[in-house]
This record gives sequence, structure tokens and C-alpha cells, in this order.
Amino acid sequence: MDHVDRITAQWNRERPDLDTGPMGLLGRLARLRNHLARETEKVFAGHGINMAAFDVLATLRRSGAPYRLSPGDLLATTMVSSGTMTNRLDQLEKAGLIERTHNPEDRRGVIIALTDKGLALVDAAVESHVQNQHRLVAALSPGERDALDGLLRTFLAKFE
Repeated sequence: MDHVDRITAQWNRERPDLDTGPMGLLGRLARLRNHLARETEKVFAGHGINMAAFDVLATLRRSGAPYRLSPGDLLATTMVSSGTMTNRLDQLEKAGLIERTHNPEDRRGVIIALTDKGLALVDAAVESHVQNQHRLVAALSPGERDALDGLLRTFLAKFE
């Protein structure tokens, strides 16, 4: 019996008229998300960044050489407001991890690019991140991971 089982048992005792099955499923997903986020943040902190910074750096890195995107392209992949993105970019630029340059196709616009320092940091961070992800799912067999991944893909598709 886990923490969520105790909560749903209490609700079942107090409100037997309610079907609390979804409460258990969603409660476990929420608790897992919190545990996984905490473990992920520890890895990023070891590289001197947080999840938000990694999100931007990894988006630039995944874009391929020369690791540069317009602010609009970054916004489209990170799902944050333009104000939040500007703040993230300011901090990353101050740390020397990205640089803003004029867009050669539109002199009024800018391009966000990884610096050599930013590229080295995100490459090291993503290696640690992937190792950590393997550690976090190690309690599940490969078949269980595949089954869970398939179920979550189906569930997520209903929202996206």
C-alpha cells in the first residue's frame, strides 16, 4: 500500500458513493512527476544550471549545427511566455552560454546561438541527464517501460 492508496482508502471510507479510481492514477502521476523533477534538478544543478536553462540550451543543441534559432522558434518549442523566454535568455547570455546576434535574413531581428561554453555545458549536462533517466527507470523491466510508454503516449495524445 502506497501513500496514494491510503488517501483513496480514506475517500472510499468517507464517500463510498465516489469512484476514486482516477484519483489514484492521477495522484501517482503527480507524485512521480514531483520525484522525477527533483531528481532531474539535482543533475542539472551539478552542472550549474536549472531545468529552465537546460530546456533552452538543449533546444538549441537539438536544432543541429550551427546551434542557433530565432526567439520565435525557441518560444514554439518551450511553451513559455515571451517575457519568461527573455528572462531566460538574459540569464544565459550573462553566463556566457548563448549569444544574441543580428539575423542576417532580417536585420531587425536576432538569432540566439550557443557559445562554445554553452555547447560544452549542454553536451555534458545531457550525458548526465540520460544516465540519470536510465537510473530512474531501472526499477522497470524493458517490457514494463515499453508498456508504460505506450499507455502514456495514448493518454497524452488525448490532450495534445
